[in-house]
Amino acid sequence: MNPFRSTSARAYQDIGLETSIGSASPHQLILMLYDAALNAIGEARGHMRSRSVAAKGAAISRAIRIIGEGLWASLDTDRGGSLAAQMGGLYAYMSKRLVEANLHNREDMLTEVQGLLGEMRSAWAQIGMRPVQQAAPVAVPMAQRDRRAVSYGAV
Repeated sequence: MNPFRSTSARAYQDIGLETSIGSASPHQLILMLYDAALNAIGEARGHMRSRSVAAKGAAISRAIRIIGEGLWASLDTDRGGSLAAQMGGLYAYMSKRLVEANLHNREDMLTEVQGLLGEMRSAWAQIGMRPVQQAAPVAVPMAQRDRRAVSYGAV
């Protein structure tokens, strides 16, 4: 087996991912975060079943980071109001359940969080399918722009 093959394939995947991220809309970036978290939980489930403790812990940690540093951190509570606050609470709950699943080796907790994330991802995907209403363009000074902030409020 060629040891460079896996390194080359991984580098190719990384470039593809960077290209996808660079060209994605804020809405698509959130979908990508949901997908990454769901994949990490799926990996954790497989590692839990095969009793690969370190790999299970790494996959769960990755899911927690995606939820906390990606999904939760992107909430705009000013514009999203109570919905953003409720989603933040749900993200906190999911993170707690993932920690418990890791500590107690509970696959049912992984399934619960995977189900919640799956429903949220589906709802977010549906929002993106709505026809966009044409609005008058609004000029926003560069100093006020923040491409990292995504509102879960009115889209």
